[in-house]
Amino acid sequence: MVQVAKRDRAGSGTERSFADAVAKLELGAGETFHGEAIVAVTKALLQAGVSYVGGYPGAPVSHLIDVMAEAYDRILRPYGIHFEQSASEAGAAAMLGASIHYPLRGAVTWKSIVGTNVASDALSNLASAGVVGGALIVVGEDYGEGASVIQERTHAAAMKSSLPLIDPRYHMPLMVDLTEQAFDLSEACHLPVMMSLRIRAAHMTGSFVCRDNRPPAFGANNPVPRARFDYAKMVLPPSTYIQEKAKLEKRLPAAQAYILSHGLNEVFGPADGRIGIILQGGTYGVTLQALARLGAADGLGNSEVPLLVLNVIHPLVPEQILAFLDGKDQVLVIEEGNPAFIETQVRAMAQEAGVTCRIRGKDLLPAAGEFIAPVVRAGVHGFLSDAAPDPLKTRAEGRNAAIEAAAEAGRTAAATPPMPTRPPGFCVGCPERPVFTALKLLMRERGPIHVSGDIGCHTFATLPPFGIGNTVLGYGLGLASGGAVGPALDQPVVAVMGDGGFWHNGLATGAVNAQWQGLDAVLIVLENGYASATGQQHLPSSGTTPWGRRAEVSIEDALRGIGVTWIRRVDPYSVGATLDVLRQAMDARGPHLRAVISDAECMLAKKRRGNRRKARAERAGRPVRRARFGVDAEVCTGDHSCVRLSGCPSLTLRPSDDPLKDAPTAHVDTDCVACALCGEAAQAARLCPSFYKARGTVNATAWQRARAALNRRALDLLGAS
Repeated sequence: MVQVAKRDRAGSGTERSFADAVAKLELGAGETFHGEAIVAVTKALLQAGVSYVGGYPGAPVSHLIDVMAEAYDRILRPYGIHFEQSASEAGAAAMLGASIHYPLRGAVTWKSIVGTNVASDALSNLASAGVVGGALIVVGEDYGEGASVIQERTHAAAMKSSLPLIDPRYHMPLMVDLTEQAFDLSEACHLPVMMSLRIRAAHMTGSFVCRDNRPPAFGANNPVPRARFDYAKMVLPPSTYIQEKAKLEKRLPAAQAYILSHGLNEVFGPADGRIGIILQGGTYGVTLQALARLGAADGLGNSEVPLLVLNVIHPLVPEQILAFLDGKDQVLVIEEGNPAFIETQVRAMAQEAGVTCRIRGKDLLPAAGEFIAPVVRAGVHGFLSDAAPDPLKTRAEGRNAAIEAAAEAGRTAAATPPMPTRPPGFCVGCPERPVFTALKLLMRERGPIHVSGDIGCHTFATLPPFGIGNTVLGYGLGLASGGAVGPALDQPVVAVMGDGGFWHNGLATGAVNAQWQGLDAVLIVLENGYASATGQQHLPSSGTTPWGRRAEVSIEDALRGIGVTWIRRVDPYSVGATLDVLRQAMDARGPHLRAVISDAECMLAKKRRGNRRKARAERAGRPVRRARFGVDAEVCTGDHSCVRLSGCPSLTLRPSDDPLKDAPTAHVDTDCVACALCGEAAQAARLCPSFYKARGTVNATAWQRARAALNRRALDLLGAS
């Protein structure tokens, strides 16, 4: 067994810089911003006069947290704006409680839908109590082809808690205006407001003319005069009954009145027409593209079909919907995802008002999945073919036939074998990979082991070549999800989670629960120092806050504090030693938790910092050591067990020149970072000794050059003999 001393991460940065984005936050009135939409939204928060900002990092809105953290000393602190990178989405949502009693504008952000699920308790209570100061939740809508989580939308959560939900049209000035107006909307209806930014919306680039940043009305520089108590704001009976009535009878109607009077939703196209389209703001671009390709719109967005663009998809405004339906024979509702909330509500409004317009939607468009260009075009074509008058109908059918013919011709011309699948995986040199190598070797010895997985980079272990991780139930829930499995299999409960998952939910829901319940359990914590999967944001155990203040909360101390005594810290790159510790953990059966902490920094952060240091040294003429691994092709047998136990992207195959070998040999390409996993795995598994480590020096000293010359001379003599 190897015990490794915990390294001091305090003060170690990831060498990331958002200086350019922070400079854009300082632009004043009349200056032009150009950049990513998520940074534009961040700028809009400052223009709206926020008193506090928080959130939990997650795609596609991590940038908001990153940029605010770097802007802390430069912008936020001078303005008296409070900032937190919250411990979880629930903590971020709870921050908005500051707006319940006080005229404080606040904004928080997280990844949806998983983050919204975590925050739902706080959101429900917040929506019930209501707010005085404007409260905005910027959610990263991770849905569709580029998503990394379960496929659900935020719409249901907004409806459940009576939260206005903005789904903005992809137009940078509009997105900025809607961000600022969200606070006015919140204050008008006394409800927190959600704004959904899809992946493509958050990462699109564009321009807008800035306004000056506004100091908050109240904050650190101008405190609220006194604390306030109002029992009517408490979520206890009888207040809760009054609050529910207020949401339905006062707050949502006030939101609808604001949406209508301030024109948050938009109408495009001719003022009259027998057909029309109602669509979410986030689907505007793909809908216009479909209309243009079918000959129903031009390249500038001028549509021949009337369009009602819902930049606010909850609540809907009945007067606006019915006015749009008036005089039309058919209307298509373009609503991404399922259930079809908008379509159902539009149908109900039409039926209650006695409107005879036929409502189309999911009969022409898929019930699930992202509405990409071909999908929307097919649905719009079906609608125009059935409902549009000539000559638009004939034109759309002809254009669609030509598009389909061209697509088929392209598929025929490109009739080559498809590209091989390439599942995502760990980065080169990732310290989490060797832990799963050790687990795989352990399963070779002992047979299948049920491993409860978790959210994070380590979820990639469920893919080839490891196939480790039987369930994934939520961030930090790995240990809790295995409680009933261990006794059923007569195995220790085994769970793997990262340090991000540990602090998010794993400590209380997993470790405390296991210790309290007396579970026969093994917890493997992959402590790499950051929330790596979302961009290397800092954690309580990183050693510093996101804005650089030295502060560290120890995972090991936290475990000891709840009574865990069996704790081992390992260097994951020592695969043999890690395997030995895992054996001991599995064998120490009993009603208690055992913890194995894998202690190695995220390789991306480590290499980013190291590469800059080496580059400075090389420019200064100082010696710089470089290393990488290789495979001796003459020794390699072509068994490829090293690949199956590693999965490192830099470990690949190449054809053998040896006529006696009928398989390609292993090969280490130039991406190698010399983490030594391939050699360690080969040694731990007792594979062939074909790996070697090559070292080189740039700007070598005279002594290093002389020693190298002596080594070459000695090798020459050995070769001659």
